[in-house]
This record gives sequence, C-alpha cells and structure tokens, in this order.
Amino acid sequence: MTLKNILTAMVLLTITVACQESLEERCQRECADFTRKKCPMRIDENTILDSMTFRATTHTVGYAYTLSGMLDDSAYLQRADPRQLLLGELRNSAHLKLYKEAGYRFRYAYYSASRKGAELFETTFSPEDYR
Repeated sequence: MTLKNILTAMVLLTITVACQESLEERCQRECADFTRKKCPMRIDENTILDSMTFRATTHTVGYAYTLSGMLDDSAYLQRADPRQLLLGELRNSAHLKLYKEAGYRFRYAYYSASRKGAELFETTFSPEDYR
C-alpha cells in the first residue's frame, strides 16, 4: 500500500467517523421520521398512536396516543392498571434495547378522543423501573 493510499484511507475513515450521528441524534431522527411517515397509526379499534418524540435534555422517548370507545374512560384505565402492562411491554421490547441500555426514559401519554384531547393517563419509566 502506498503512502497516498494510506493517507486517503485515513481521510475517508476520519470523514466517516465525523459523520456518524450520536445516539441522541439517531433517536431524534428516528422519532421524527416515524411520526412523519407513520402517524397517526391505528393500533387497534380504540387506540391511535399520534406521535413519537424525543426530548434530548432528559433522554426521554415519548409516545402520545388517543383512546376512543371503552378505553376513553379514566375509570376504566385505573382498573386496568396500564402502568404495569406498559412496564411489561417495555421490559420485553427488543427494538428499544439500545435506548434501554443507554438509560433512556420512556413516557406514555393517553388522551381522550371524546373530550377533545383531555389527558386520561400519563406515566414515565426510568431505568430503575425497567431493569
């Protein structure tokens, strides 16, 4: 390998490393892309995922949902114990592994379809919760 080839390889490697995005930038991009391309997304008959966001200052991935039908009732949600259901899903989620390993927080907010977006339920999980 000539000196010119070595220098060219070093420059390309430096450019490649400099162009890599941080985990925070990746998360921000993935959340924005997902929201732009796939939201609102119907999850089931009574649930719509409205957006996925990332707050870099707190390393929090946020999910906002709108509930309708029988789920559009805060009393029902209290009986169903959604926090424990969500925590189980978060613990078992393979696609969030990288963010869980980095200690990110996850916020879930549910809003009412019938009451013009009134908040029905909100919870945030920290690494202490899901590890």
